Amino acid sequence: MSFDPDVPNPPRLDAAEDPGDYDAVEEPETRTGEEGRREALAEFLAEGAWEDAFLEWVDNSYLDDEQFEAARELGMIAALDFYWNETAGDVGYLAPELADELPDPWDDRLDRADRADIDEAIDELGRTVSEVLENRYIDRSSEEFGYTWE
Repeated sequence: MSFDPDVPNPPRLDAAEDPGDYDAVEEPETRTGEEGRREALAEFLAEGAWEDAFLEWVDNSYLDDEQFEAARELGMIAALDFYWNETAGDVGYLAPELADELPDPWDDRLDRADRADIDEAIDELGRTVSEVLENRYIDRSSEEFGYTWE
């Protein structure tokens, strides 16, 4: 059986978080007050970065359809978040983890191994999206994402 889910909608990126909470981001020594270029990242996701990354992730994922459906229904896909770290010039991601207690029917249907697989796979999805954004969509020479020389 092959894993071939439909591409879900990209996450909303509406929660400004502490940059130190994100994986793959160097925590800045000082906060600049900016919001991580969330609108631009959300536009990149909507314009194709999300689909590109999701399909790449699916090709390398070991989840099965039921595990993916659980992650989707439990809001893990929608809860992914991304942050542009201006200081380091990278995109960090924040991947949710499954709670110890899950709502029915998932609490009975997912054993410990399934839960660990889902958590690991959603983390890998976050990393894949982060890398696609950094390597294919963000133009570091642009005014919005580049460095200013004032």
